[in-house]
Amino acid sequence: MKIMIVAGEASGDAHAARLVEALRQQGTDAEIEFFGAAGPKMRASGVEPVVRADELSIVGVAEIAGALPMFWSAYKALLYSADDRRPDVAILVDFPDFNLKLARSLKKRGFHIVYYISPQLWAWRKYRVGAVKKYVDLLLTILPFEKDWYAQHGFERVEFVGNPLTNEVRPARGKKEFCSDLGIFESRPLIALLPGSRHNEIVRVLPVMIESALTVEKELPDAQFVIAVRQGPNKTDVDAILETRERLPRSLSITEDCTYDVLASADAAIVTSGTATLETGIIGTPMVIVYKTSKLNYVLLKPLISVEHYGLINLIAGEKVAKELIQDDFNPSSTASEVFRLLDADTNQKVREDLRRAAEKLGTESSAGRAATAVLRLIEG
Repeated sequence: MKIMIVAGEASGDAHAARLVEALRQQGTDAEIEFFGAAGPKMRASGVEPVVRADELSIVGVAEIAGALPMFWSAYKALLYSADDRRPDVAILVDFPDFNLKLARSLKKRGFHIVYYISPQLWAWRKYRVGAVKKYVDLLLTILPFEKDWYAQHGFERVEFVGNPLTNEVRPARGKKEFCSDLGIFESRPLIALLPGSRHNEIVRVLPVMIESALTVEKELPDAQFVIAVRQGPNKTDVDAILETRERLPRSLSITEDCTYDVLASADAAIVTSGTATLETGIIGTPMVIVYKTSKLNYVLLKPLISVEHYGLINLIAGEKVAKELIQDDFNPSSTASEVFRLLDADTNQKVREDLRRAAEKLGTESSAGRAATAVLRLIEG
């Protein structure tokens, strides 16, 4: 059995690697040969890299424009490899700007196409539904409302396989151990700050988060704040911003690569819109969802956004279980006000219950296992 699998970003590489492992476990009667666009985790899982996916992970219009020859080369290499090896199925993982174009060419060559992790067409660029209908044989989604959304738009070959985060979001330490390791007080209020994972997010969001923390501290002097970031460029961005600040909260810590521990220990969180809102919701930490981009981007993109809520956890809940402060609404006064509301004991408990109900909609089974079953069912036919 030959399976082509294509990912283009770190998150897609991780999801694809777990899917490869699940396919190997379930496809025990056949030797499976995997090849495609593979990041480090996929390569470690035994996927032969026709293209190294880590080289395709580009963010920003200017960077993409400069990398077009590289994308074109990768595209041609993958098509040549598919023509040469004739895979039983091509699995395309997220990365829609590249993968939807690849799907078109692969489908025209007669290959079965599985798309794993739906493009967020329900949020914007809805016109791409036409391409999905035409070129995708099976769409595997990880958000529960997506199956119904596609059905409303005339596409039924969709299966919700559960969300990978439900089996991955696990704190390693309890609050007592975490606070002891960090040198902070378990008994004092703790607010987590999650400024995002991209440079442009961090530089616009973190300064407002710091000002919001200072506003909270004026009324709640014993408040403690912890910034959760990834190692590497994210930490560098955070350090650079903090070094330019004249004032910082008295109790401000930075942690690297232990976001789940931070969230599990926090009484409330200020969270940049994105996957982090799902992680926070699964852990059950009351949050305020924030986001800020450039004025030009906001003016250009806002008319294209077609969802009622920005935060993923709110979309899954079907209601606003976490307040959203977007663009100009995201300011120190409004953010601090919501933090104070979330720190109220009764409100805090109610929000935790709302988040638990929302997280239950994500499923509890292994999403990779369910996705593997669906892929093998399609192949066997």
